[in-house]
Amino acid sequence: MSQRVLLTLGLCCCGFLTVHADELPRIEAGSLGLSTERQTEIDAAVMEGLQKKRMPGCVVLIGSSEGIAFLKAYGDRQVQPNRHPMTTDTVFDLASLTKPIATATSIMQLIEQGKVELDARVVEYLPDFAANGKDKITVRDLLVHQGGLIPDNHLRDYQDGPEEAFRRINALKLSAEPRTKFMYSDVGFLVLGRIVETVSGESLKDYTQRHIFEPLDMMETGYLPAKPLQERAAVTQQRDGKWMQGEVHDPRAYELGGVAGHAGLFSTAADLAKFATAFLDDGKPILSPKTFELMTDAYRVSRGVRGLGWDKKSPYSSNRGATMTDKAFGHGGFTGTAIWIDPGLDLYVIFLSNRVHPNGKGSVNRIAGEIGTIAADGVRSKSP
Repeated sequence: MSQRVLLTLGLCCCGFLTVHADELPRIEAGSLGLSTERQTEIDAAVMEGLQKKRMPGCVVLIGSSEGIAFLKAYGDRQVQPNRHPMTTDTVFDLASLTKPIATATSIMQLIEQGKVELDARVVEYLPDFAANGKDKITVRDLLVHQGGLIPDNHLRDYQDGPEEAFRRINALKLSAEPRTKFMYSDVGFLVLGRIVETVSGESLKDYTQRHIFEPLDMMETGYLPAKPLQERAAVTQQRDGKWMQGEVHDPRAYELGGVAGHAGLFSTAADLAKFATAFLDDGKPILSPKTFELMTDAYRVSRGVRGLGWDKKSPYSSNRGATMTDKAFGHGGFTGTAIWIDPGLDLYVIFLSNRVHPNGKGSVNRIAGEIGTIAADGVRSKSP
């Protein structure tokens, strides 16, 4: 291992707690079966990733409904043009974690309130969406990525403002008949975000802040982070010759002003631990247990199993711990983020990186999955 990697790890791995993390209780790592040997395995998985430049740095947090058992920062949150060490309170661009945490959770709240129906056709909320056979698509279809929509339409469709962007989405043709083919679609979650705004009368930014993040005391989570949070954000790539720090990486979300149903959310590991803790408690206080069960149940799709907005076991599950139970649900994000919550083991695993920095060539899903497996094995080792 290089001297630089050893030095960086030595600097960033000491001191688990931050001023923000202590809002959740700290528990002994051994209470989750995270022995010294297993913690060393986690360190080794991350160190290998750093050596192979899979990411410049990351934050790993593992916990249960009782509290945080493991929290470490590794490597750097910026390596170009200057080097800055990763810290446990680093703010990350969550990318597609936006889909389940912000958009799908908002939809489930509106379903619980009777304002949206899971099997209603999207056109009941967005009449202009009906063109070219899309009148058959239901809210459920979009949540499980079986609406038949293209994964992404052209970036130029977003460069004339949000209203024109949605006019062009409304004009799209189907790529497959609804409910016949699993196709992971950013477009589908853009449409779901539009439903939230239309039905609630609030922007997606304001709705999620008021109804999800504030009730969970997630005070460092949201769209369009304020300057103090931007300054703590992990740097991603360059846009127009400027490094993106606290500015959404996804180009379509950027063109939409930084607020979108598929991407745009920023958060910290400690804030996500609050979200995960709520979801280990049947979604309370932001969802009823019945709605939580509906959201996280297993839904067969043409290529695996999904939840409503969540992944469970699909082609996108390489960041899932292999020994997690069938109750586990989670998601990954393009920028190098992942969260998996397993009520069957009373466990959550959060992996946050900026793997796209500096050149977009990092790759962390295998590392996140390996850490999830170590954590799940630790809990299982405690079972009689």
